[in-house]
Amino acid sequence: MLHKTRGIVFKTIPYAESSVIAHIYTEKFGMQAYLINGVKKPKAKISGNMLQALHLLDMVVYHKPHGNLQRIAELKNAPVLQHIPYHIVKSAIALFLNEVLYKAVKHPAPDEPLFEYLFRSVELLDTMTAGLGNFHLYFLIRLTRYLGFYPDTGLAASAPFFDLKNGIYTAILPNHSWILQRPHTEYLNQLLQCSAETLERVHIPLAEKRFLLSRLLDYYRLHIDDLGEIKSHRILEELLS
Repeated sequence: MLHKTRGIVFKTIPYAESSVIAHIYTEKFGMQAYLINGVKKPKAKISGNMLQALHLLDMVVYHKPHGNLQRIAELKNAPVLQHIPYHIVKSAIALFLNEVLYKAVKHPAPDEPLFEYLFRSVELLDTMTAGLGNFHLYFLIRLTRYLGFYPDTGLAASAPFFDLKNGIYTAILPNHSWILQRPHTEYLNQLLQCSAETLERVHIPLAEKRFLLSRLLDYYRLHIDDLGEIKSHRILEELLS
């Protein structure tokens, strides 16, 4: 049976001589793997360029509820990304976010709020002109809302500590090392409070930004089993320095 769905490319793996297995997060079916034949051929209907990290798709797919590999009948990039593939910083941000998403979002079941957040975030990254240096932090913090461990901000305005294990601001120093302290708690709160339009007004020194990112990745590891090591942020940090 054929189904129409939107999708977001997470990863492609070479298969045989000219085919790939594309891991695509779909609106209707969650995370799915698709076998796509002939993408490396000169006149391929679906080319490898259409399947780059975080490219947005309109798809017509065959779907078997218990199938390990699905098939695609039709595919097109919609909307076509205008800047991410050609802008070195946006490309680095996309690769970093893509690595996190591939390791964090694995469920083969629909989650429309999560899908919509991801789709709109890619569109935002493609079009935004200011605040790029904070976008990866902004994205990761908001993604936690859809993954189930969004920070409790009840004491964010006054508490000096953020407990990464329990996801709460607290006035009492936790009895473990998984914490943020000032000024990083204040930077985190600013990122929680700002919007995409005001993101450029959040000024975080480079060294503090790097530390905050490392702790946010720790926060993810504490709340997502088998997340593993994230490596691509090193390239991003070099470009942002």
